[in-house]
Amino acid sequence: MRMLSRFLPGLLCLCLLFGLPQAVQAQEDPGQSLLEALDAPSYADKAEAIEAIIASGDERSRRWLETLLDGKLQRHKETEQFVVVLENRGRNWPVADALTFEEAGDMSRRELDRIGINNALRGQLQNALSLLDLYVDDADQRRESARNLLGNVDAPMVEPLTAVIENEENAEVRRLLSQALAIYRLEQGDVEAIADLEGSLNQRARSVLNSAARSDDPVLADAASAALAGIEQKLKLNQGLETLYFGLSLGSVLVLAAIGLAITFGVMGVINMAHGELIMLGAYTTWAMQQLLPGQPGLALILSIPAGFLVAALAGIAIERGVIQFLKGRPLETLLATFGVSLILQQLVRTVISPQNRTVVSPDWLSGSVMINEGLSLTLNRLYVLGFALLVFAGLMLVMRRTRLGLEVRAVTQNRAMARSMGIRATRVDIMTFALGSGVAGLAGVALSQLTNVGPNLGQNYIIDSFMVVVFGGVGNLWGTLVAGLSLGVINQVLEPWAGAVLAKIIVLVFIILFIQKRPRGLFPQKGRAAEG
Repeated sequence: MRMLSRFLPGLLCLCLLFGLPQAVQAQEDPGQSLLEALDAPSYADKAEAIEAIIASGDERSRRWLETLLDGKLQRHKETEQFVVVLENRGRNWPVADALTFEEAGDMSRRELDRIGINNALRGQLQNALSLLDLYVDDADQRRESARNLLGNVDAPMVEPLTAVIENEENAEVRRLLSQALAIYRLEQGDVEAIADLEGSLNQRARSVLNSAARSDDPVLADAASAALAGIEQKLKLNQGLETLYFGLSLGSVLVLAAIGLAITFGVMGVINMAHGELIMLGAYTTWAMQQLLPGQPGLALILSIPAGFLVAALAGIAIERGVIQFLKGRPLETLLATFGVSLILQQLVRTVISPQNRTVVSPDWLSGSVMINEGLSLTLNRLYVLGFALLVFAGLMLVMRRTRLGLEVRAVTQNRAMARSMGIRATRVDIMTFALGSGVAGLAGVALSQLTNVGPNLGQNYIIDSFMVVVFGGVGNLWGTLVAGLSLGVINQVLEPWAGAVLAKIIVLVFIILFIQKRPRGLFPQKGRAAEG
């Protein structure tokens, strides 16, 4: 007994030195108990543990919930340590401590037990992550989180969401959260919730309103039906705007494809059936630039703009010098000769490159879309092509109105004989004009590479439409080409949903035939004695 009393102070000191700090350390981190609760055998207990993590306010809560949702939160069978799997490949997995998130080496996958979840818990976790995102400083992230909550609100979330709405400063986030709550309330039969859903284009909101419209409660059904009627009107308006946008996008492609043809046809009177292949060369130039600059699609696309112009322009000069200059004044022979050139260029591409289509990778800033609302989004690639077409048109207008070349082109277009008598070298103007028109066709190919696959037959899809645009707008008139191209694009897009693509083109062709019977020179006819004659 005396010996025990003699060694007791020493034993107490050892306990204080070694045992007590570990116990204190275990008690110091509340995250341990939160994770312990997640490893409960019952899914109901796990659901309560998830709610406890959300309510804890711990800064690690989001990472715990994300790893649990991804199946990466696991527990060592022997040491019962909670770890996060960093990479689940092979037999030994690199892991990190779940409390500190510091790397803890490799562990055998057989030594780990995954904390399992079911579909109900998976939905709860997704909602919980959305709730956590409502407290971040980034308004865009809060807006996206609020949008994810539409149709996913349950009873435990009503109170915290109500508090968030009261403190939210962003009007859009507040509107989305109010709609998310309204969807839940309407599902519970609350008629007053319909007021918050009026005009909402969200699919989940429309779905719950449709369910309410079939309710046995006449008051609820009438109110939901009235709200749906208003939403249908907004949807029709958005569909009309979307059709207009796609029509303008298609029209901008037609403008790019036809504007170069309008210049050459107006100045030289040449029906160039190889114009589509010049478009194809511009598209293949974009593909070739991406092969030269792998992994840099943005830089390759920017460099493809001048490169595509130069390649197509040089090809145009070769066609003009090698074929067209010998067939001036003979339109039928010119048409047949350029048709032969188009076949040669197609076969050349098939032989040198491949008969298969090639894919051009769009850069990140051309991917995705701009969402105006839940019922209307604008794809970025078409938006950029539309802007690009307008820039090319503006550049051509500057060339034609502010440069000596433009002055000479206009003079030759209006009266070739008079222009020659004034000292203008018409042959030089023909070469430069054909090069300019061909270069613009190359720019059209660069733009088309962002909308469709690149192949040997790419240009054939646009050559007929290009001639239709030129004839409809007025030969040699840039403003006529712009108006005609955009108009035909919109008309095609309006007709296609109910008439089909082929019948829509036939209707447009018949319309143009009837139009030129009344106005043979198009919307904007040429001016000058030669045109009048």
